[in-house]
Amino acid sequence: MSVVIISLFIIIAVVAVVTVAMTGLKGRGSLSVGKKNKAAVIREATKRLAQNPNDSTALLMVGDIYFQDQDWEKAYASYAPLLDQMSERIPSEQFEISLRYGISAMKTDRFVEAKKGLLLAKNINPNHFEINYNLGYIYYIQKEYEKAVPFLRKALLTQPDNVMALKYLGYTLQSLRKYQEALPSLKKVLDVQPDNKEALFAMGECFYEVGSNDQALKIFTHLRVSPEVGPRAALYAGLIRMRAGQLEKSIEDFEIGLKHDGIPLDIMNELRYNLAAARIKTQDLQKALIQLKEIQTVSPGYKDVASLIMRYQELNQNKNLHTYLMAGQSEFVGLCRRIVRAFPNAKVKILDISVLATYTDIVAEIDTPKWADLVIFRFFRSQGSVGELVLRDFHGRIKEMKAGKGICMTAGTFTEEARRFTEGRPLDLFDKNRLNKVLNAIG
Repeated sequence: MSVVIISLFIIIAVVAVVTVAMTGLKGRGSLSVGKKNKAAVIREATKRLAQNPNDSTALLMVGDIYFQDQDWEKAYASYAPLLDQMSERIPSEQFEISLRYGISAMKTDRFVEAKKGLLLAKNINPNHFEINYNLGYIYYIQKEYEKAVPFLRKALLTQPDNVMALKYLGYTLQSLRKYQEALPSLKKVLDVQPDNKEALFAMGECFYEVGSNDQALKIFTHLRVSPEVGPRAALYAGLIRMRAGQLEKSIEDFEIGLKHDGIPLDIMNELRYNLAAARIKTQDLQKALIQLKEIQTVSPGYKDVASLIMRYQELNQNKNLHTYLMAGQSEFVGLCRRIVRAFPNAKVKILDISVLATYTDIVAEIDTPKWADLVIFRFFRSQGSVGELVLRDFHGRIKEMKAGKGICMTAGTFTEEARRFTEGRPLDLFDKNRLNKVLNAIG
C-alpha cells in the first residue's frame, strides 16, 4: 500500500512540474522551476522525444526551460520542429513559438531562420518591440541598412528611450551617410550611457563628416587613449590637425594611435601612411621612410607607398635635390643662384630674379673664354612633365630680352613635343637626370 502511495506522489509531482513548465509558455519570466524540477522535466521530455521527436508537449517543455536559461542552441532545436505544427495552435501560442524560434536563431547566428520566425510573429503582432528591434538589428548586422531603419524606428515608437534601439538606429543612419540624422539618436544614447566609447566615437565621426571639426576633434582627442577606439580616434584627430596645418600635433596624434596593441591592419596602415605624410611636410624624410617601409613590409602594394619610398629615399640621400623640391622659397632661390653661378668656365653676373607661382627665372650675364651673352635660366620645381606651350612662353621671353640663350631645368621631364620645339632654337633642356648631375656637381 505504501509503495502505491509513494508512486502516486511521484506521478503527481512530475505532473505538477510539467504543468508549471507549460504555463511558462504563456508569458516570459513566468517559469520558476527549480534546478531539480528542471532536471525532472527534461528527463521526462527526453523520454517522450525518444519515442516521438515531434512530440509538441515535450518540445514546449524543454524549449521553455532552455529559452529561459538562454541556452540558445538547445532552445532553437526545440522550437524549430514546432514551426511545422503552427496550424494546430491558437494565435497567442503561434506568436510565442515564432518569436522564440526567431530569437534563438538570431542568438545562434542563423539570420535567415531568425528573420523567418520574427516575420511570422510580426504578422500576428506588428507593433511588438522585440520583433521590430531584432529585425532591425539583423538587417544592420547584414549591412542592409535601408531595411534596418524602418524596423528600428518602429521599435522606438513602442519604447522611445530604449538605448539599444537608439544606438543601432544611430549606427545605421551613420552607415547610410545620414550623419545629421544620426546625431540625435547617438546623443540620447550618451545621455544614458556617457561612458559608451563606441557611441561617442560614432558621434565624433558624424561631426567630422558634417564639417563640425572642432566638436569632432574634442571627441577624438578624448578617445585617443581608449583601448577600444583609440587607434581610430587618433587617426581622425591627426587628419583634422594635419589639414589645419598643425603638423607637430598631428604627428603626436598618429604616434599615440600606433602605441595601442592589437590595431587592425587597415587602421595601422592608415596611421603610418599619414604619419609619414606629416613627417614629409616637416621635411623629416628619414622618419617618414621608416613608416613607409613598415607599410611596405606588411602590405606590399598599399596605395603609392612603393613610389613614395623611391622618391623620398633619393631626396633623403641628395640634400640639394631635397632643397630643390621641398625647401622653402628662399632656400630654393638660393640654390638656383648657386646653380647659375656654377656655370662652367665662366664669369657670372646675376642681373634679375623673378619668382612666380610655377617657376623662377634668373637673368644673368655669362662671360666664357669663347663667348659672352645674356642667358635666362628657368627653374621648375614640379616633378611632372613640361610641355611645348611652356617652352613657347619661355622662348618669347628670351626674344623679348634679346638674350642669347635660355636654359630650362625641371625635376620632372619634358614632353616629346617640347623637345621637338627646341630644335633650331637657343634652348637647352635639363630634365631630372641632367639636373641631378648639376646638383651633385655643386656639392
